[in-house]
Amino acid sequence: MANELQRIVCFDFGSKRIGVAMSDPMEIIAQPLCFIEQKPDFINQIEKIINEYLPHEIVVGYPLNLKGERGQKTIEVDQFIELLEEKFMLPIIKWDERFTTQIATNSMRELNMSKKNRESRKHIDAMAAALILQGYLDYRKSK
Repeated sequence: MANELQRIVCFDFGSKRIGVAMSDPMEIIAQPLCFIEQKPDFINQIEKIINEYLPHEIVVGYPLNLKGERGQKTIEVDQFIELLEEKFMLPIIKWDERFTTQIATNSMRELNMSKKNRESRKHIDAMAAALILQGYLDYRKSK
């Protein structure tokens, strides 16, 4: 029996960590989920998330420069996407991630999070993934 309420997972790929966010089952709100350290077993951690939440789609933050062009980081993200495509049989959406880390940092400051937490990249990575996913969810809703 197909699950009518499904989720979308989002990954914000970074050189040290991967921020992870998940949509609610109705695909309206994105929420930070966790972060995954860039260690040799990171794909196993991603697989655990996929198996636990059973998303029907993956969104990956796609790093374009201010002119909308690809750079070195984009090549790394393309390799990450290829790995996801090989491992999981799910549609993968590339979504522009420009400014999400700065917005996440500013949001944490506005929420009066402690300076220690605000400066923790772990929190910022997950928040950035949620911002990327929320942008995608809002776009889908507006179509």
